[in-house]
This record gives sequence, C-alpha cells and structure tokens, in this order.
Amino acid sequence: MHDFYSASSPVPLDQAQGLRRMFAGRRGQVLAFVANPHVAFAGLVLDRAAQALAGAGREVLVADAGPGAPLPHELAPLDLAAGIERIAPCVSYLPARGLPLAFVDTRGSAAGFVDALRDAAPQADVLLVHADATELARVLTRHAVRPLLLGADHPESVKHAYAGAKLLARRTGLATFDLLLVAAAHSPRATGIAASLAGCLDGFLQALLCDWVQLDPADDAPDAALARLLEAQLASGRQERLRAGSAAVRRAPTSSVLHP
Repeated sequence: MHDFYSASSPVPLDQAQGLRRMFAGRRGQVLAFVANPHVAFAGLVLDRAAQALAGAGREVLVADAGPGAPLPHELAPLDLAAGIERIAPCVSYLPARGLPLAFVDTRGSAAGFVDALRDAAPQADVLLVHADATELARVLTRHAVRPLLLGADHPESVKHAYAGAKLLARRTGLATFDLLLVAAAHSPRATGIAASLAGCLDGFLQALLCDWVQLDPADDAPDAALARLLEAQLASGRQERLRAGSAAVRRAPTSSVLHP
C-alpha cells in the first residue's frame, strides 16, 4: 500500500517541460473529493481511489489540498511541477495544502488551479483534487463535476458531509453528489446513513445523491464498486462537457456571404 504522506523525488523541471510539450492539448478530467475531518483514513481513501483509476489504465495526479495534507514544495506556488512526486506506476502526488489560495482571482475564483495542474501534469488523464468544501467551492467555479462526499459511520462525519454539500450547492450551483462511506464491511448503519444523507440533499437542497459505495479500511483488496463509481463520475463529466460544447455551438452566431 502506498503512503500518500511519504517523501518521494519531485519531477525534474526539464523533464516536466518535456512532458508538457509531448502531451500538449491533453486535458485531465477533474474528480473532486470533499475533505472531512471526521474521516480518519483520508490518505487511505486517496490511495485506494488512485489505485482503482490506475488499475483501469489511467494516469492519475492526486492534488491533496486537504487540511491534513503536507505543505507543498517551496517552489510549487511558482511551478506546480516542482512539487509533484511519482509514488507508483501511473500515480503522481502533489502536496497542495493551501495552494488553491495562490490562484484566487479578483472574483474569488481559484478555477485557475485546475488549469495549472493540467499544465504541470499534462500526461495525467485524471486530476483527483482533495480539499475542504470552502476551497473546492473556489476551485470548481468553472468546472462541471460531481463532488464525492467523504463520510464515516458516525453522526459528526455525516453532518460534515451534508454541510460540505450545502456549501458547494449554494456557491457553485452543483446539485449532484456521490458518497464514499469509510466503514467496516458489516457496519449496521451504512445503508441508513446513505439513505438519510440522500433524503437531506433532496429535501433541503434539491440536490441528488447519485450513488454511494462503502470502503472497508481493513480490506486492502481491489475495490470493484469504488472503481465503478469513479468511472461513472468520469463518464458524467465527459457528458457534461459534450452538452456544454453542443450548447456553445448552438449559441454561436452564424455568418453569411452576400454575393453581388
């Protein structure tokens, strides 16, 4: 199992620049994980998710801006590539605590953080961004994603997951979410927690809990349910971009050539 908080060697700057040229035009898809201080296994969650994505042949960059993440490399605010560490085949890691704030514009948006991640890791198919709801609300202002709420099988974690969804819904307009519930395989509360959270999202926010999966921290076997959920999130993001592109084409002004 990989430790997301262990030290590795950053990608050399000249190598990063070569990768940027090689993969110019490639755009990594964003997966947003909503940090929850009442979930004790955040590093394990990121590790399992990255392994599931890499197992499907995807190149993954984990940008960990959660409150428990390590501080970034001293050069990362100037060049994110300087702080990226290769930790496993197909998986890179960026300690990013506090980094989104360096990309806040005059309107309070940090959407440029995602653009900077794409520039820093152009080979990445997936950008897995882990941050608290306040930071994600800044980062996701221009990005259509389905945030993944993190929770555990005790009340405070569920309250925090709902509060994160509420903040994101109000600040970004996002209205679809998924849930990753970190709990023992035989937890008697898991199904009830998911149903309760879904009801609250629908009843109070007019938002939808699309799906949920349970992750047992004691079981390190590949998690097929988690892999399916992440693939569904990626498919949803692709469909949203296609719809947005089609809408942009329909709105584009038409021109005509007048012949004398």
